[in-house]
Amino acid sequence: MKTDRLNKSSPRDWVRIRMTLLGACILLIWGGLWYRAFQVQVVRGPELTAMAARQHKAAEFERGMRGEIFDRQGRLLAKSTLIQSVYVRPLELEDPEAAAPVLAAALEMPVGQVRTLLGRPQNFIWLSRQITDRNARNILNAGLRGVYLTEESARFYPHGHLAGQVLGFVGLDGEGLEGVEKAYDEVLVGRKATFVAQRDASGRRMYLDAQGREEDLRGRNVTLTLDAQIQFFAEEALAATVKKFNGKTGMALVVHVPTGEMLAMANYPFFNPNMPRQNAEQWRNRILSDALEPGSTLKAMLMAAALEERVITNDTVYYCEEGRWRLTGVNIRDVKGRGWLPANKILRYSSNICSAKIGLDLGAVRYHDYLRKMGFAERSGLPLLGENPGLLRPPKSWYPVDLAAVSFGQGMSANALQMARAYLILANRGVMHPLRLVRDPEQDVAPITVVFREEVARTVMRMLQEVVEDDGTGTQARISGVIGAGKTGTAQKATASGSYGDRYVASFAGFYPGDQPEYFIYVVVDEPHPQHYGGVVAAPAVRDIGLRSLAYAGKLPEGNVFSAQEDTRDQNQGLSVQGTRIDRAGLERNPDLSLEEAVTNEFVLADTLIVGQDMVPNVTGISVRRAVERLRGYGVLPEVEGGGGIVSRQVPEPGQPWPAHERRLTLWLEVS
Repeated sequence: MKTDRLNKSSPRDWVRIRMTLLGACILLIWGGLWYRAFQVQVVRGPELTAMAARQHKAAEFERGMRGEIFDRQGRLLAKSTLIQSVYVRPLELEDPEAAAPVLAAALEMPVGQVRTLLGRPQNFIWLSRQITDRNARNILNAGLRGVYLTEESARFYPHGHLAGQVLGFVGLDGEGLEGVEKAYDEVLVGRKATFVAQRDASGRRMYLDAQGREEDLRGRNVTLTLDAQIQFFAEEALAATVKKFNGKTGMALVVHVPTGEMLAMANYPFFNPNMPRQNAEQWRNRILSDALEPGSTLKAMLMAAALEERVITNDTVYYCEEGRWRLTGVNIRDVKGRGWLPANKILRYSSNICSAKIGLDLGAVRYHDYLRKMGFAERSGLPLLGENPGLLRPPKSWYPVDLAAVSFGQGMSANALQMARAYLILANRGVMHPLRLVRDPEQDVAPITVVFREEVARTVMRMLQEVVEDDGTGTQARISGVIGAGKTGTAQKATASGSYGDRYVASFAGFYPGDQPEYFIYVVVDEPHPQHYGGVVAAPAVRDIGLRSLAYAGKLPEGNVFSAQEDTRDQNQGLSVQGTRIDRAGLERNPDLSLEEAVTNEFVLADTLIVGQDMVPNVTGISVRRAVERLRGYGVLPEVEGGGGIVSRQVPEPGQPWPAHERRLTLWLEVS
């Protein structure tokens, strides 16, 4: 009976059991789903969101092109252009071992080097940066998966070594490393912007946040006080002089006297910033870094200090000991023995003995104070790094022989900028004006200070005229029809032991015109031989730079135009009398050469423009580098407008005759 009841209730019980089990399963499933959802949404939500963003979205950084550098006339000295680089994503390469020789051949690299690069455990590898057009075509033709070309900004200096040490250079990533590029890196560098892009199924990118892409991210331009044409004159004259007299190195400065603006800063050997790795030993701007004993060029400062302190007058006479004088056991000599000389002739004939006597009468403390007032042992204030302030020992450590030595420019050291600043005090009526290198942005400068009475400055300037125009030591700096003024310098170089041997530094500091100075020119040649006197080695170079600069500025007397033409033709240095062009022989860049290879070529100087090229050439559709190099053959420094690397338009248009008075060309660029 009981069994029957159990059998009758069993189906209902099983239904309840099944329902209970089903409900429990559903609850467990829902609980698991909710738990999983909680884990995904709450616990791991940020992590998974970030993972998804990485897979489908990317933050891209874009930096604007670096600002350009111009000379005072608006001539382009440094510009950034777009150039191809190649990179690899190794995980996308189907067969790295097989790809290595293909890539090596395309890029003209050693196979072993490419294999090493491909073997790195990285997702992104630079194979080669800033490659040639030919290499880029080879990469495209190879069609390898995982190998990509991208455009990068590369710095281009269209005039090669012109002002190379002043401009400096940038690294592969566009940061300034030397010269103006480094000193004004924060001004020149382009601004950085971030954009969000999403990849579609094909890997193409769609920008989700384009805010700022329309903004101008370019860096600010910098305009220097340099004049590229005068810089060219200075470099050519300096190179010829150093080579002629077998010197080690040389430097030349040209300064606009009324404003203190640097018009030229030349160093030799030259440095080409387009290929810094090949010219590393020439990076240094010797005008800043080399502090040398100035020799007799310092005597003008001694004379001014003695006149200011009324220790001497223009007519004070000293006995020159017939060329040999022994002071506390040390012999002091003059090149030519003389007897009694008035003060003005002491400077004219550059007597060491009489200068030493004036220094002893002036005294160590007073002379030292005036040297400090003139800026010696202090940096010039130019916005460039690495300036050597020179050496000027305190006067309490000077023995009489030390004071005598400093009186004729030995026993202390100064850089070329300090010498220029001191000489400009004399030309500017006793007032010290700051030196300037940068016009825009405006350079911070020190206030002007009065060092000498105007009467004193005028007296010393007349003495400096006699050095050149009368029978002084600087007659080789004369320019017919133009009054010159200046001072020769021949300094012995100290050996490692501190004694003086048979090595010299030859220099000349000059003004043109000497009565109303417009240009101050300073040339220094280190270790010339066999000739080593400043009046023989450096004075002719100063004359050459002065002659060409005056002609260029239209300030050369009409009677001297023919003389300027003859001088220039004799030296084969390509000056037009109006000074409106730099003449070069025509060389066109091979597009298969890299930037560095292209600018390695030396441009041969020519006396005249290329025969038969009287019409404006067509340079549209080619790279700015190629255009600039082609235009060199026409004696033209083009002005460049716009961004990018391809010339889209030019004025004057192709096929037109060149203007009769001068050749000017403006190029407009666009991105290729």
